[in-house]
Amino acid sequence: MKTLKRMLPLLVAIVVLLGLFRLWVPTFLQLDNMLDLAQQISINAILAMGMTLVILSGGIDLSVGALVALVGTTTAFFLAGGHGTLGLPAGVIAGLAVAALFGLLNGLCAAKTPMPPFIITLATMLIARGAALRYNEGRPMHIPDGQTLFLALGNGRVFGIVPVPIVVMLLLFAVTAVLLHRTRFGQHLYAIGGNREAARFTGIPVARVETLVYVICSLLTGVAGMIHASQLYSAEPASGVMFELHAIAAAVVGGTSFTGGRGTMIGTLLGAVIIGILDKGLNQAGVHFSLQYVVKGLVILGAVWLDVRRRAKDRN
Repeated sequence: MKTLKRMLPLLVAIVVLLGLFRLWVPTFLQLDNMLDLAQQISINAILAMGMTLVILSGGIDLSVGALVALVGTTTAFFLAGGHGTLGLPAGVIAGLAVAALFGLLNGLCAAKTPMPPFIITLATMLIARGAALRYNEGRPMHIPDGQTLFLALGNGRVFGIVPVPIVVMLLLFAVTAVLLHRTRFGQHLYAIGGNREAARFTGIPVARVETLVYVICSLLTGVAGMIHASQLYSAEPASGVMFELHAIAAAVVGGTSFTGGRGTMIGTLLGAVIIGILDKGLNQAGVHFSLQYVVKGLVILGAVWLDVRRRAKDRN
């Protein structure tokens, strides 16, 4: 009941936005458009799930957008170089391995050094972007037509109706929600975000948990990167720009506190839905892209303001 009460404003916001854009764009609520909207939301939602875990620990990961591009180009490189079906497992393993390596680097630096996560992941963002641009001299890399299974990841439909990215998103949501809300790992994560020193004194392996959080975030980013490359039928070394900001926006709008220790996975999913509705609705309504940035910026400001008020109310 408490969770439902907390999610009610987000659900109301979604209904209001859908109603407004239905008035603005008469075809907005048609089934095909809603499925397309859900498919567009999927990548940001997957990124936001990982970002939520990181923010809950009191950190941040600015590298996810660049890592989407690097995972895509790495996977495409192996897909193009593989023979027969060998290219698919090689590409998937290589893409996830690269993602895990960056997550491990982020996590170890955040957990074992006094460097702030903002600077750590800003640096790895630049490293990942530079590495992605080295592939094929920065030109797009086409996914071979023979890689039908990989292309189905971003473009296939289950039973000919539900896009595969939506199914992947829901499966990952279920996994991350259980991990966060039903395991000791999730309890430790909330404790670390709430009071890092107190968590350490109670025997929680803070460094191990923090490192694992960044690895999980990067692995989720790896999945999002593969879906993105599949949807585009090619890996774009320059893609993923501002993806990290959209993921942060979804988490914050969904109620995750920037100070750590407060947030839910269902809130993040609803936040991603709100950001997705704004993106698609404003685009279809013909609103200039510059004004779209203004609207999303105001939404983020409003979400942070509400979080500050809520924390102040809790202290009183």
